[in-house]
Amino acid sequence: MDSSCLLSLAPNVDVFCPPRKRSRVTAPFIFKGGEKKGAEKQKQQPCSIDVLPDECLFEILRRLPGNKERSNSACVSKRWLMLLSSIRASEMAAPKNNGTGGCEALKKPLPDLNSAMNTDEEEEFESTGYLTRKLNAKDATDVRLAAMAVGTGGHGGLGKLYIEGSNATRPLTDIGLSAVACGCPSLRVLSMWNVPFISDIGLSEIANGCPVLEKLDLCQCPLISDKGLIAVAQKCPNLTSLMVESCLSIGNEGLQAIGRCCPKLKSIVIKDCLRVGDQGVASLVSAASSFLARIRLQNVNISDVSLAVIGHYGKAVTDLALIGLQSVSERGFWVMGNALGLQSLKSILINSCRGVTDLGLEAIAKGSPNLKQLCLRRCCYLSDAGLKSFAVTARALENLHLEECNRISLIGVLGCLLNCNEKFRALSLVKCLGIKDISFCAAPLPTCKSLRSLTIRDCPGFTGASLAVVGKICPQLQHVDLSGLVGATDAGLLPLIESSEVGLITVNLSGCVDLTDAVVTAVVKAHGTTLQMLSLEGCKKVTDKSLLVIAESCSLLDDLDMSRCMIGDFGIAVLASASQLKLRVLSLAGCSKLTQKILPFLGNMGRSLVGLNLRNCKLIGTQGIGALEEKLWWCDIFY
Repeated sequence: MDSSCLLSLAPNVDVFCPPRKRSRVTAPFIFKGGEKKGAEKQKQQPCSIDVLPDECLFEILRRLPGNKERSNSACVSKRWLMLLSSIRASEMAAPKNNGTGGCEALKKPLPDLNSAMNTDEEEEFESTGYLTRKLNAKDATDVRLAAMAVGTGGHGGLGKLYIEGSNATRPLTDIGLSAVACGCPSLRVLSMWNVPFISDIGLSEIANGCPVLEKLDLCQCPLISDKGLIAVAQKCPNLTSLMVESCLSIGNEGLQAIGRCCPKLKSIVIKDCLRVGDQGVASLVSAASSFLARIRLQNVNISDVSLAVIGHYGKAVTDLALIGLQSVSERGFWVMGNALGLQSLKSILINSCRGVTDLGLEAIAKGSPNLKQLCLRRCCYLSDAGLKSFAVTARALENLHLEECNRISLIGVLGCLLNCNEKFRALSLVKCLGIKDISFCAAPLPTCKSLRSLTIRDCPGFTGASLAVVGKICPQLQHVDLSGLVGATDAGLLPLIESSEVGLITVNLSGCVDLTDAVVTAVVKAHGTTLQMLSLEGCKKVTDKSLLVIAESCSLLDDLDMSRCMIGDFGIAVLASASQLKLRVLSLAGCSKLTQKILPFLGNMGRSLVGLNLRNCKLIGTQGIGALEEKLWWCDIFY
């Protein structure tokens, strides 16, 4: 027998132990004096493996044979968990082949018959699928990310990680992000919102450990600077989407590196980054012009130069949003349009940009022949003449949205409708205070037969006379939204209803306080066979008479909102008894006249009802609603 022996803890890890003989005990050995003290000393002595330094534990843990063993070991202690999370996939030791020459079948472990049987689909998912995890502020800690990195290794790996906030007492730091970088090389999407203790170190670890990263969202990350973005640009060439919001340390250098090293970039969003200027935006757009399809710039310090570069190099841009660009003048928009580079542009949003004028808008229309959607908000220098010129030039326009453009009047709206192309489908006017009634001549006006959707919300000057004119001009309307038009009356709305030749599908009259049962009756009688959605919220002059007509004439209606209307139990009873009605959503919130008598009728409305709103119905007790919930167990009831 050798004078020494080797105790094997794991493959390739051997600990030397001197030989020891077993002592023969023939009689009990009793030592009363030090028994208690010795027991306490033995109890305080730590386990032998815990006294090993981190380097030794690292060597042991990286030799664990499989994901199950690693996950079990991570549950031993926080120290073991953090050590396991710091082991990269490339550092895992391969199983040792002893070369014994035994049967090949004996090398594979026998199946565990007590464990759940895995199907072929589950095995395929584990080998090819990616997991998604989302953490809110309470759960976003270093330990949680470390456990996630270790636990997802055997299930296809973590592919998408969304972090919204950081724990107040145990904030998320670079340590947790480093654990993800080590254990999740398959990470493709990383989104971090309001993580004040994540710095360039953590983001650089992600760049080094996750080379297949495709989408990166950074919002309110004050410690991340250009250095972190440069690391991502150098190590993640497959990046296709970048969003940077309220990151005050990020400037031009990081964006330049992204444009130079990420040729597949398709989407860029920069919001509230005061250090970003023309140099960064121009370099990014010009370098990534081949695939860059979406650009959104909001509250950044750029000038006409950046818009000129976008107009020249944006050959692949299809979606463009420019918001709060106070340093951009009329010249910038004019040059962007006349550069003739936005040939693929289909949608543009311009909000709170003083440089938008009639001249600039017409240039955009000329330089974007495929433009289908235009949204203008708070463009105070745009006039009726500019709107008409745009409608004449933009021959592919399908959707126009104007909000708080107060120099636009009804003359400009009619000029747009009468000069638009045959593809124009939708017009939205929201809070345009310049629209007021005017006196029209008796001569018949031309029609706009292409318009299908009309939205006029919160325009106090748009009253009955204006509605009547629009109704005569647009006979093919199918979707009408007039919510918030306090000046709308029965007389003004009736011509709009009667002029529709194809049948209305959705009608929203919420907040039209002067409308009565006469308008509802006209809508239902004329379009009951096509009407699918009707909203009368806040129409306080609408009573049970409207419900009787709806129950009699509507056959396709599936969404009805009667909130804060003067309806009673009788009207609901008739509505619930209509056999042809298959309502999916019914809102009765704030109907003060409804009582518990309607509950049995609501319970018989059938399996089609999936949403019922009974909030602020004070005469309906909670006890009765509880019984209704048991009967309509498939329906979401709000009370």
